[in-house]
Amino acid sequence: QLQLVESGGGLVQPGGSLRLSCAASEFTLDYYTIGWFRQAPGKEREGVSYVSSSGSSANYADSVKGRFTISRDNAKNTVYLQMNSLKPEDTAIYYCAAGSLDLATMKTDDYKYWGQGTQVTVSA
Repeated sequence: QLQLVESGGGLVQPGGSLRLSCAASEFTLDYYTIGWFRQAPGKEREGVSYVSSSGSSANYADSVKGRFTISRDNAKNTVYLQMNSLKPEDTAIYYCAAGSLDLATMKTDDYKYWGQGTQVTVSA
């Protein structure tokens, strides 16, 4: 079974940056669309971004457009989420997830494999 591991979370001041990584150890990510999701305390999990299996297309939630960038390095079997201009409302646990090759949504139900998450806290 595909196992995903997120890393790169932490505490950052408003306006700061973090880069999250999503890696798989035993299976290649080449054939999966990879999405990033987040869940803040008391809120539902929401889609942040996804990137196609080839890396040729990506999409973002309106709340992060222009601030976050998703990318993938299939040679390293890793997907990244570069987060700039972070705001306190970006505070959440961030999860990466893998969906089918041709997936083009940020709906949580469409993704089959999930990581354990990494905490991002934006606070002064």
